[in-house]
Amino acid sequence: MTPAELAAAPSLPSGLSPEAESLWHAKHGNWEASHNIAQDIHTKMGSWIHALLHVIEGDQWNADYWFAKAGKPSRKPAEIDALWQEIASVVLK
Repeated sequence: MTPAELAAAPSLPSGLSPEAESLWHAKHGNWEASHNIAQDIHTKMGSWIHALLHVIEGDQWNADYWFAKAGKPSRKPAEIDALWQEIASVVLK
């Protein structure tokens, strides 16, 4: 599955990793569901997704904390779509 296919899927595809599930929910406006999943992913990837979610939420301070935990540079709200695409590209490899 590609990031474009994940983004376009009208319902949650079966067989996704928790990371991909969280990204699907984020893309489809289900912030709470996405956040609940991301909180349980205790890896740098989970922290990166968590950072994305806090950028979406508008909590830049919290996002910066999660970017640091992920070892990634901070990103701003104007970069949400590009960041989602970047993360999805890695998750779906």
